[in-house]
Amino acid sequence: MTERIFLSSPHMSGREQDYIKDAFTTNWIAPLGPNVDAFEREIASYVKMEDAAAVSSGTAAIHLALELLNVGKEDTVFCSSLTFVASANPILYTGATPVFIDSEENTWNMSPDALARAMKEADENNKLPKAVIIVNLYGQVAMMDELMNICNHYDVPVIEDAAESLGASYKGKASGSFGKFGVFSFNGNKIITTSGGGMLVSNDVAALKQSRFLATQARDNALHYQHSVVGYNYRLSNILAGVGRAQLEVLDERVEARRAVFNRYVEAFADIDGIDFMPELDNTYGNRWLTTLTLDPKKIKATPYELIEEFAKENIEARPVWKPLHLQPLFENAMFYSHDQNGAVSERLFEQGLCLPSGSNMTVEQQERVIDKFFEVLQKEKQSLQTSKSN
Repeated sequence: MTERIFLSSPHMSGREQDYIKDAFTTNWIAPLGPNVDAFEREIASYVKMEDAAAVSSGTAAIHLALELLNVGKEDTVFCSSLTFVASANPILYTGATPVFIDSEENTWNMSPDALARAMKEADENNKLPKAVIIVNLYGQVAMMDELMNICNHYDVPVIEDAAESLGASYKGKASGSFGKFGVFSFNGNKIITTSGGGMLVSNDVAALKQSRFLATQARDNALHYQHSVVGYNYRLSNILAGVGRAQLEVLDERVEARRAVFNRYVEAFADIDGIDFMPELDNTYGNRWLTTLTLDPKKIKATPYELIEEFAKENIEARPVWKPLHLQPLFENAMFYSHDQNGAVSERLFEQGLCLPSGSNMTVEQQERVIDKFFEVLQKEKQSLQTSKSN
């Protein structure tokens, strides 16, 4: 069996063991500790926010943000549809109802046109959402100026799900720093990892202090164990925070490596008619967490699923683009606002989209294997089409 090429594998800096050793030497093994405190300060500084709270996952961070905004039953929360389910599951945790917003073509992220229609209709019905969760998909920041203007007009707070976009920027401002709250994930496949973990960032220092209280089982300030509100076991361990600190030191290098992978794919496929890569807005800088593209079925016979299957035979991991949440059985009754009257952009991206191996530790030789296999599949499909036509 040939060497496995992963979609996005962890990439260690070499300094992780130093921070872990320090945690063991000082016996800060339980959750919380000096690494957690330092990791929070370092992330807040990196994205130029006032404060950050380290938690067990990006999902936990979204849940805490919703709790801090007092989201509950009878409330609605607008959310990007083209994203992983973790963006919306916390809405259900609170008992609120999700409403999904389509993508637009320029970033594949939340459509300002769809959001404007949804917000106008909600306002007319005296049912404005309690929050809007804007996702920065695959490392590309959404059209934040337009989206924030809409949300600010209706005075609806934004939770920026930047789980996939740490290190990206929009007009010189860091991804995750636009909304009331920003959320990052350090899952094993993210651009930097703590194995599992997340971060909630905000300029509201008091709110983040409350988030730490809630994330530590909401224990009241009493000598005995007293609890007046529901709390959660969401804090990050001191050991994992040490891993995160070492990873953060090389974040900018990891962004450049992912962008180099993306650029090699673009160059390799430049002459193939029918391939379109995920765009990048002017004055933005994506981290290219994953290289994603679409295949025009009018020009390319091979489907994303056929390519994924053929890649798997060569021990290469590839995946389709996220299935929109409004198409998921879990949310079959949820409202959805499309970009325009010509069909949902997110549905087309799902049907035609493909995610290629994009790890920052991916070698040029490994990438050439992926590229060669891609060309091989397309050539086979072309020959098969020509044979069927001749018959």
